[in-house]
This record gives sequence, C-alpha cells and structure tokens, in this order.
Amino acid sequence: MSNDLKRFHATFFEESREGLEVMEAGLLDLEAGRGSADTINAVFRAAHSIKGGSATFGFTKVAGLTHVLETLLDELRAGKRPLTTDAMDALLASVDVLRGLLKAAEAGVPPTDDGTGIVAQLNAVLTGKATIAVGAGAGAGAAAKVATPARPKAPDAFRIAFAPKPSMFLSGNDPLRILRELAELGPLKSACDASALPAFADVEPSRSYLRWTLELPGGASEAAIREAFAWVEDECDLGIHGDGVAAPAAATATTATVGETEAAAPAVAPEAPEAAASVVAAAPAVAAAGAAPGGGGGGSGGTTGGEDASIRVQASKVDLLINLVGELVITQAMLKQLGGSVEGPLAERLMAGLETLERNTRDLQEAVIGVRMLPVEAVFRRFPRLVRDLASRLGKQVTLKTFGESTELDKGLIEKISDPLVHLVRNAIDHGIETTEDRVRAGKDPVGSITLAASHQGGNIVIEVSDDGKGLHRERILAKAREKGIAVSDNPTDAEVWGLIFAPGFSTAEAVTDLSGRGVGMDVVRRNIQGLGGETVLESAPGKGTKVTIKLPLTLAILDGMTVAVGEEVFVLPLGHVVESMKPAAENVRTVSGEGRVLKVRGEYLPMVHLGEHFGMGGRDKPPISVVVEGDGQKLALEVDELIGQQQVVVKSLETNYRRINGISGATILGDGRVALILDVPGLVRGRHVGKAA
Repeated sequence: MSNDLKRFHATFFEESREGLEVMEAGLLDLEAGRGSADTINAVFRAAHSIKGGSATFGFTKVAGLTHVLETLLDELRAGKRPLTTDAMDALLASVDVLRGLLKAAEAGVPPTDDGTGIVAQLNAVLTGKATIAVGAGAGAGAAAKVATPARPKAPDAFRIAFAPKPSMFLSGNDPLRILRELAELGPLKSACDASALPAFADVEPSRSYLRWTLELPGGASEAAIREAFAWVEDECDLGIHGDGVAAPAAATATTATVGETEAAAPAVAPEAPEAAASVVAAAPAVAAAGAAPGGGGGGSGGTTGGEDASIRVQASKVDLLINLVGELVITQAMLKQLGGSVEGPLAERLMAGLETLERNTRDLQEAVIGVRMLPVEAVFRRFPRLVRDLASRLGKQVTLKTFGESTELDKGLIEKISDPLVHLVRNAIDHGIETTEDRVRAGKDPVGSITLAASHQGGNIVIEVSDDGKGLHRERILAKAREKGIAVSDNPTDAEVWGLIFAPGFSTAEAVTDLSGRGVGMDVVRRNIQGLGGETVLESAPGKGTKVTIKLPLTLAILDGMTVAVGEEVFVLPLGHVVESMKPAAENVRTVSGEGRVLKVRGEYLPMVHLGEHFGMGGRDKPPISVVVEGDGQKLALEVDELIGQQQVVVKSLETNYRRINGISGATILGDGRVALILDVPGLVRGRHVGKAA
C-alpha cells in the first residue's frame, strides 16, 4: 500500500469505530422495537461504509465479513426476511468481531478471531435456519413474511455506463472503490474512457475525468449493483441495462479485467501518464478523508462549511495546546504578583492591563479546554449492549435508562471512566436486580431498571448509577466485615456500613462466578475514581435499590482553588470541595474521647485536622482558621494559619515526577515561582471518623 493511503489510516479506523457504534445502537433499537426503516438503513450505511473503506485500504478480512453482513442487512431492510433472534445474535456478534479485526489491523498484528466463524454463522442465517422473530415493529424487514418472494429470471449480462461528475472526489467518494465492490459480484470487465483527461499541466487532482463501461454476468443481483452506486447517485450519470441491451459505449476505451482496472486509466493516456496516475491515486485518499459512517448519500456527504462543519485534530496537538495555555496561566499569575508591587502613575494602567490579560487568559483557557470536551454519551452508548447480553445470560429482565447524555466531560476522563462504570453496571445486574420471580413475589415490576444519569454541578460532573433492585443488606455487610477483621464502630451509620464494600477484597457473594464474587470490584472502582481526582458516594435502601454517585472535575488540567498558608508553606484546596471558612469560637471546639478534637458547626460535630501537624510541619503558631471541606459525602474542618485567596492553578502530577503522598493529589507553580501542593480532600476525609453530637 502506498504511503499516500497510509496517511488516512487513522481517519479510517476512527470513522469505522464510529460506524460500529452506529450499527450496535441501531440493532439494539431494532431488537427493542424502537427502530424503523430509517434505523436499519443507518445500520446498513454504516456497514457499507466500513466495507468500502476496508476494501480501499486492503483489509480483506474486514471487507469479506462486512460483505456477508451487508447481504443479510439488505434482505432485512428489503422485507425479504424477518428479524429473528438468530439473525440479531449474528449481527451483534459481527460487530464484536469487526471491532477485533479493526483493532488488530490498526496495531498491525494478527487478529485473535479472523471472522471465519461469524461468517459461517451469518451464512447459516441467510440459508433460512432462523425461525424466532423478535422486536415487533423493528424496522422494514420485521413485519415481512418469512417466505422469500419469487425472483424473475436473471438477464444474460448487465452492462453499466458509469460517468462520475467532475466533483465526485470532493464529496468524499471514490469511483475505484465502487468498481472493487462490483468485482465482488462476479467477473467484472471494464473499459475506461480517458478522452476527457487534459494535458498534464492542466490536471486538477481533485477533479474526476474518467468514465467507464462495465459488464457483469447475469448471475449478479441488479439490486446489489445499484447498491454499490447508492453513495454516488447524485454525483454521476449512471445506466444499468440487462438482457443484452447495450449501454452507451465509452469512446477510445481500453478493456481490462477487475485486477487491471486501476491501471486502465493511465494506460489510455500515454501522453500524460503521471497525471492519470495522480487522479487515480487521489480518489481513495479523498474518499477515506471525507467518509462519514452512517451519514447521508454521496452528493451531500462532502460539503464543507455550515453550522456542523468540523475538522479532525490529533489529540496530542490539543494536549500540547492545553499545556501551553497552562504555562500562560502561570506566567499571567507571575505578572499579576509583580504588578502589585509597582507604584507611581503607571501602576493603575499596568493593573488595568493585567486584569484584561487575566480575563483573556481565562477565556482562552476555557475555549481550549472546550476543544477536549466530549459528550458523556461516548461512554453511555456502550451500556445498552452490555445490559442486554448480561441480563440474558443471567436470565433476568432489565431495561436501561439514560439521562444527560449531552453532558460534556474532558476526553481524558471519558476514556478512563468507562471501566469503573462497567463494574458498577455489572454489579447492579448481578447483585442488585432480582430475578423475575423474586420481583413478582415482592410486588415489583417484573422488569428491573438501571439508570445512568450525568449532570453538571458547579465545576464538576456528577454521574449516577442506580438500580431498583433489592438494595444492600446491612447486617450481612457488617458480619462479613467483622469476619475479615475490618474495624467497625459500635453503632455505625448507614454511610459507614455502605463504605465497607469499598474495602479491598470485600465481597458478600455466596458463590464465585466469572462475573463477580472475587472481591476485586468496588475497591478498584473507588481507587480509579480517586486517581481521576474524583469521589464516590453510595446510598442504598432495602427493597428499593442502590445508587452510586461519582463526582469528577470537568478537567484534570486546570482547577479553581483556594490558597491557604500553613507556616511558610502554601496549599491549594480545590474550590469544589470548600464549604465555608471561619474563625471558630473556643466554646465550639471540643475534645471527644477516641475522636480527637471536633468543631461544632450548626449542631454538627466535625473532626478537625491541623494541616501543619498532619504533614509534620509543626504546631500552631497563631490562632488557626478553620476551612470546612466535604468529600465522599462527609465533612472535615481543616485548620490553617491564613487564607490567601482564590485563583486558577495548573495541575502538575506529583506522582509522575516524584511519588504518591497520602492527602496530596498534585502540585502547582504559584505566581512567585514557588511550588504549592494541591490537597486530596476526599483522601483526608476518609482518614478521619466523623463524630456525632452528644
């Protein structure tokens, strides 16, 4: 493969993954009865686009599988067969195998599954072995009769006149890809007309100059032939004729078999071979760059401009831009601090300019971070399939509801939040949702429900995973904790009991299965969320269900913080965790046996932690100020010497450059060049026990 085509590999793989997501979502809608003819058409177009792109780039295993897959989808949407359970299982399994094939092709390694098995399964469905219809109203083919209608006698041959318009390449379509698809229908003869090809100096690589006269044997399907041209109907002059009716011949044509089609164009124009080769090579490259899986047909697919115009940019370039903006934030803070020491007639003008710089820097930072923001739908859309497969495997009936899919989150967080959410959803189905029989006996809806919801709250995103199952068993959790030697207070609150399931190795499952029960789930969830600067809160009610709330920062790059001083050191408290600050009265500070010092705030007693003592920096040199913070649903009063102010800080990883320190989530550079540590508020809260009012 030429280096010109390899340049577009990344685009092909990314768009193919998007196409597979379109296919999977559409198939699940069809199975659930939410689909329509448009749904199955979208699934077909996505498969068709992947097939065309893979053929262009020479990924034969992907092209071969999608060809058979496309045949089944074509019959379903044409109403020639119903959508059966066997067909749905084969279609969804095809999506999984295609993901594996594409992943292997992208990595340049042999696939673990070459697709032979799923092709056989698809062919078995095509032979008519499927018998169980599913998803009433699930699209064009769902209501069709099982019997295949009789077909008219095939013509002796099909002759095709194909004349692409000059603008075809600009719409993201490739004439040679279409010819390759036709070649899969039977021995293809082609004659290329290059009479419109100009002299080399006048060639525009983005224009199409060639026309073809093609011939296929009569055994080919006319519907399949027309389908090959479905993307370019508005971008070409097309004539398809059967039963010996001749199509208009292409002038000055050179005949070639399918393997020679690409060479035909330059061969008929010896006076400008380089120009012809340029035109032929440009076609698949433009097609790969402009294709849109699941999108509309050929004519409108490549338009530029307009409200929805977009470009693809490498994530590394955006990361570099964010890093540069972070350095700009640090520089701006330094200038502001230096400007505060300037006196005289220029001081006022200087400060006005620095305020403008600060405002522009913040606007720039928000705009750049916005480039990395993606809707959380990118994570949520994997769960309908997960819920379907797992519920079926466990013999349960479960529906999935999602809310707030358009809520945006940093791309880096999107990629890392998926696994924790998978753990939570699997646990909800396996442990939370009861069997149909148990739900009926409890007077509940036979069909269980799992809800995924996302929303913005202040400077954070909140993701909730809830179910309407049996809830957590308080006494069983306490018994298991004591059995494992986990310290538990004499009269623990519900929040403390639920928190026990996050202990490493904790599980109340009576049997170990391949789904759960080994005690390696919830502790991993909390640890991963903590690694993202977030926190996890669990709530449960017996017989009503369980809810896990995950709170994450919108981005890991820059945060709004409150700077505080302890001795000579400066710490940063993430503003999202700060509740209030105060100078406590002496009568509100008490010492509780076994709890240490606590602070009374409006009838609630909060444990107190002096940051200087906690980090081994010495005691109290002056009357401390208490900052009330909240993390993991619990509050803590942090004692500091001074409140400096509020400012944006650029987060630097301490663990990457040094090592992990309990209670510290990162570091930043202040305006005066000093390094300040960013406190891990949830970690500090978890290290203390919340006292109770007497």
